[in-house]
Amino acid sequence: MPETGGKIMKISKDALLFFFLLFVALTSKAQLDVKKVCRLEEGRLVFTLDQRWSQAQRREVSRLYDLDSALMADAFALKPVIREKTNSWVTRRVDAHYVELSKEQRKPAAGETARNKIFLIDDKSVDLSVANERESVPFGVNCLTRNTILQLPGGRIRFVIPGHRQSKSVFISGSFNGWSTRQTPMQRNDSGWVITLKLQPGKYAYKYIVDGKWTNDSYNKLHEADTYGGYNNIFFCYNHRFELNGHEKAANVVVTGSFNNWKSDELRMIRIQGTWMLPLYLREGTHAYKFIVDQQWITDPANKVTRPDGKGNQNSFLGIGDTLYFRLTGFTNAKKVAVGGNFNGWNDSELFMEKTGSGWQLPYVLAAGNYEYKFVIDGKWIADPANPCISGGGDYTNSILVVKPNHLFRLEKNAGAKRVSISGTFNGWNKPGYQMAEENGIWTLPLYLRPGKYTYKYVVDDKWILDPSNELWENNEFGTGNSVLWIESPTR
Repeated sequence: MPETGGKIMKISKDALLFFFLLFVALTSKAQLDVKKVCRLEEGRLVFTLDQRWSQAQRREVSRLYDLDSALMADAFALKPVIREKTNSWVTRRVDAHYVELSKEQRKPAAGETARNKIFLIDDKSVDLSVANERESVPFGVNCLTRNTILQLPGGRIRFVIPGHRQSKSVFISGSFNGWSTRQTPMQRNDSGWVITLKLQPGKYAYKYIVDGKWTNDSYNKLHEADTYGGYNNIFFCYNHRFELNGHEKAANVVVTGSFNNWKSDELRMIRIQGTWMLPLYLREGTHAYKFIVDQQWITDPANKVTRPDGKGNQNSFLGIGDTLYFRLTGFTNAKKVAVGGNFNGWNDSELFMEKTGSGWQLPYVLAAGNYEYKFVIDGKWIADPANPCISGGGDYTNSILVVKPNHLFRLEKNAGAKRVSISGTFNGWNKPGYQMAEENGIWTLPLYLRPGKYTYKYVVDDKWILDPSNELWENNEFGTGNSVLWIESPTR
C-alpha cells in the first residue's frame, strides 16, 4: 500500500464506504451535521437529505459524498427508484422535511474476503487542496481598489486590513493555511492590521476573521462563491511581468496569448515611465503571446523566441519553469521535423526542431504533468522510437512524456506478460491505457498526479487486475473493484 504518513487501522468491509465518506466529510468546512447525513443500516448505505438545505449545501453534500448531482436532484424530487447500472437507489419520505436515499451494499464474491480492508488516515497528515487551488487557473491579475495586498520581493505577500482599531483580534484564513481559524494571527499597527506571508506563485482564496466574525476584504473585487451562500476573496501571487518599451503615443496597449484564449480586450497594460507593463501570475509551462498596440498585433521586440502558428503568423513565446528537451536520434536527411502533442493542440506547424549532429532537438517548458506527443517528420507522424511508454495502439499510438513525476506505479511477478499498462481516473480509464516499461520482470511507470484521490487498475495482456501491492480498494459498478490511491499536497 502507498505510504500515507498517517495512522492506519483496519475495519470490516461492511463499514468501508460509511467510514471513508464520514472521514472525508469531517475534514470539510461545510456547516452540516455529517453524522446525520450518512449511515450504514442492515447492509444498506443510507443518506438522509434535508429538503430545507440551500443549493450551496446540496452541492456540498454532493461533493463530499461523491453523489451525482442528477441523482441528488431525483432524490429531492422523490422519484421512487433510480437506476445506477448494477445497483438501485431507492428514495422514501421520512417526514415533512427529510428524504432518505439508500442502496444495498453488494455482498463480496468468493475469494474477496482477504482483500476486504479499508484504511483511515489521520486527517492532520492529509492536505489535498493547496496545490490544486494554487494552480487551478492559467493566469491571474488582481483587482484592488486600495493597496490592501502588496507583493514584496522574495515571494512575500503583505495583507493589510485597514481600520478595526477597536477589534481585539484579527486572523487571516485561506487556502494557503488550510482555512485555519487560529493559525495565522495579524498584527495591529497604526492604520489597522497587517501580516506578511511567503507564498508560491498562484491563485489563493482568503477571508479575515475579525473578533470571531468572518469578514471579506471590501477593497478586493475578485471573489468566488463559498459553500455558505457568501463568497471568498481571491488574489494572485505574481511571477511574471510583461513589458513593452516605446509606443509613447499609443492610447491602448493590450497583451494577449494562449493563456487567456487570445482575448483582445482583457489584459490592458499600464504606462509607467515610458514603458507599458502588466504584472500577473502565469501558470508553469510555455505560453504564446502578442501585444496589441492600438488594434495592431505585434510580437514582443525584446523577445527573440518566435514561432509560426500554422496559419501564416508569428507569435512570441515564453516559458515559466524548467526547460526540458525533446530529442530525436537519426532522420538526418529529413527537411523538417516538428513535435506536436496535447500541450499545443497537436499543431504540426508550430514547434519545429533544430538539427544536431545526431538528429534533432527542441528546448521546451512544460508544467508538471502527463503529456502525449509525436514527432512529425516531413509531414509524417511517428511515436518516439526511444520511448517505451506509449498510449493507444496502431496509427493512434502516442508517446507519453511525464514531467516532474511524483508517483511510481510498480507491478512485479508478471515477467511472462507481453504488455502491461495502467488505466484509471488520471487518464479517463482509457484502454489499453499507459503502457509500462519492463526490466528484469518488473513493470514500472512514473506519473505526475495532482493531489487528490485516484482509482486505477493494471491491464496485463488485456486482463484487468487490481494492484496486488495496494490493499486500499473500493467497489465499482462491475463488482470487480478498483485500486485506490491518495496523493497528498506537497509541504507548503
